[in-house]
Amino acid sequence: MPLLPTLKLHGIVFLFAATAFLGHLLSLSAPAVVIWRTALAAIGAAVIVAVGRRGAIRPPRRTIAALLGIGAIAGIHWLCFFGAIRLANVSMCLAGMATTSLFTAFTEPLLEGRKVRPLEVFLGCLVAVGILLVAGFEQGRLAGLLLALLGALLAAIFPVFNRRLVRTGDLDPMVMVAWEMLGALVACLAILPLVPGGGGFGGLFAWQGLDWLWLLILAFVCTVFAHAVHISLLRQITAYAANLANNLEPVYGILGAAWLFGEHRDLHPGFYAGAATILVANILHPLLARPETAADGG
Repeated sequence: MPLLPTLKLHGIVFLFAATAFLGHLLSLSAPAVVIWRTALAAIGAAVIVAVGRRGAIRPPRRTIAALLGIGAIAGIHWLCFFGAIRLANVSMCLAGMATTSLFTAFTEPLLEGRKVRPLEVFLGCLVAVGILLVAGFEQGRLAGLLLALLGALLAAIFPVFNRRLVRTGDLDPMVMVAWEMLGALVACLAILPLVPGGGGFGGLFAWQGLDWLWLLILAFVCTVFAHAVHISLLRQITAYAANLANNLEPVYGILGAAWLFGEHRDLHPGFYAGAATILVANILHPLLARPETAADGG
């Protein structure tokens, strides 16, 4: 993978990690955060396309349906992520989400009609071991772990569909963000009444302090900008490579929390071993993937 796309990718992953910092500052419930995030992002992306770029916000109906579906998957993934933290804890959630690369090693070949690459399976397992070391291991949180695994499976699916769209058409990434965030919003609103402890629709307006500021940063910087750049990068990288780099998100998140909130006291030797394992997996992928890619025509 070329150096510039790699640097951009890891910059975007850092912005994804920043959502954890903002989530720490927000007083709203997790479902409310996801709903406001997607609503503001959908509006912001649409305004940028219509006013800033003077482009068409409405692609063909078939494309709209695909984008809404991808967005719904992304929205449910976010709900699973925050729900896993509620049912278990951050450690168990990250341990479950660590399987995203492993799932992608199978979902991407299945959806793209190519063979499973043993290297991707191996690196996915390596990353899973790394996140387990980073997050630690706890017993008695099975429900949260299972929800995190569902979130990881969903996270392994929607980048594959996004990559297919950006490679087969000339869609503006910002248009894609607008429609996908709308799909995520609709899915989350439909599920909200079923979420235990979500506060229902009344919980959406339990604003306190600087919640409005953190939500604006979350929506426009960490969602609209970050996801638009991430989508554009999928023209140059595989969904698997993107998800592999995304596994550095908890590493960046934990380091950032240590710096901003003094959480370094909670770091243990397993964190450093896990971070090193994830870095090794990310270094090995571009070095070893090219021969396999040429071999199977991918």
